[in-house]
Amino acid sequence: MTFGRPGGQSWSRTGATPAKHSGRTGGGFGQRSPSGPSAEDASESDREPDHESIARAVGLRMLAGAPRSRAELATAMARKDVPSTVSDAVLDRFTEVGLVDDAEYARMLVRTRQGERGLARRAIGAELRRRGVDDEVAGEALEQVDDEDEERAARALVRRRLAATRGLDSQTRARRIFAALGRRGYGGTLISRLLREELAAEGVEADDPGGGFDPP
Repeated sequence: MTFGRPGGQSWSRTGATPAKHSGRTGGGFGQRSPSGPSAEDASESDREPDHESIARAVGLRMLAGAPRSRAELATAMARKDVPSTVSDAVLDRFTEVGLVDDAEYARMLVRTRQGERGLARRAIGAELRRRGVDDEVAGEALEQVDDEDEERAARALVRRRLAATRGLDSQTRARRIFAALGRRGYGGTLISRLLREELAAEGVEADDPGGGFDPP
């Protein structure tokens, strides 16, 4: 039971004070804050990227697949916007621990390209330059291959090509062999001599086996 009071307010029998209305809506307990990034989210987005960690990750991932030159690794790091000062420091550390060694890398590339693909020194040197290996380092690595090694590899290529083109006319065979060995870096004089010798072994005379064709 309630008792009236001037002003229109009412008091309960228990003597509780009348409820006061704040006039605000939605201000109850458990009210949710407006949507949007928190201060923590904002600080995360403003944080500078860890370029050193990025550089290490890029380098280690590439080296896990195959040996690389220092220049190749630096180029890959630059594509990830790593500053050169940071990439240089990381690559210096890689060099200290033996992960990067351009001299050994060049020696390995010379051995595989000459032994497995039969490339001439000229073609191997061009590849080393494309990979950013210093000319002096590349020159030392190319000393592993001498004239005899190069001629032996070229002769083996001529023989394989002649076997694959047997039945064609000599000029067609010669053009294909010049093109194939030219792409591997061999000069026209060497190709002509080897081709003449190998055709003679087949009993085919060829005064000018190349027909004036020069390798690219």
